[in-house]
Amino acid sequence: MNNEVKKTGMRSSVSKIKNILITQPKPSSEKSPFFELERKYGVKLDFEPLISIVPISGKDFRKQKINISRFNGVIFTSRNAIDHFFRTCEENKVTVSQDTKYFCITEAVALYLQKFILYRKRKVFYGTDGTNKSLFDVMSKHKDNISFLYVCSENQQDNNIVNWLKSNNCDFELAFMYRSETNDIKKTVGDKHYDVVCFFTPSGIRSWFDNFPKFKQNGMVVGTFGENTRAEAIKSGLNPEIIAPQPKSPSMITALDHYLAEHNKNQK
Repeated sequence: MNNEVKKTGMRSSVSKIKNILITQPKPSSEKSPFFELERKYGVKLDFEPLISIVPISGKDFRKQKINISRFNGVIFTSRNAIDHFFRTCEENKVTVSQDTKYFCITEAVALYLQKFILYRKRKVFYGTDGTNKSLFDVMSKHKDNISFLYVCSENQQDNNIVNWLKSNNCDFELAFMYRSETNDIKKTVGDKHYDVVCFFTPSGIRSWFDNFPKFKQNGMVVGTFGENTRAEAIKSGLNPEIIAPQPKSPSMITALDHYLAEHNKNQK
């Protein structure tokens, strides 16, 4: 990216927020709360996914020699993981036991399971505030009787989860059912000015710097969703100001809403 800082519109401070980049696909429904934010605050939202999710075929998954049926607990940290878990089971003709327990990073991820299973609270668990710690608190209550299958990307695992499973002597296996690939966004994003950019995954942060290796924040407001995304942002030299999930901001939408409301109040 030529003249990256200038073209990406960084400022020493943001006086008025006009343009926001959401690094996810554009919602298909006009009723999305993201569009309500546009109307409410008079801002312009662009949507540009930083990564593509590529499925690992059922045939290639079998090379991992994992017997899915052996595990009575499955860990999900994203909706992508849920999609690819049930796809892989279908491709390999695996019937998931009705007694399987599901451990999800957030309530939103847990509720997505309704697309695939009859949702029962006694078998679906999630952290109270979207942090790894709250997920571990839930998992610790069941770890002695659970064999965990951690469904994750081939090139993106949460080391905190892996380390927790190891340190607690859990019976577990990592199941690689998809991988993430960097999208080339230099032409679609590189010449635009953004006051705010919101990131949702560590691989999204890495993709950003793959596209713009000399990027400097220089006053742009950065939002991050999830502990690991925030940690990756800080590691990359960014300073996140909009942080989710938190007790009062369980989603990026609510975090943005609160930030814009406070920012506008301070500008008066």
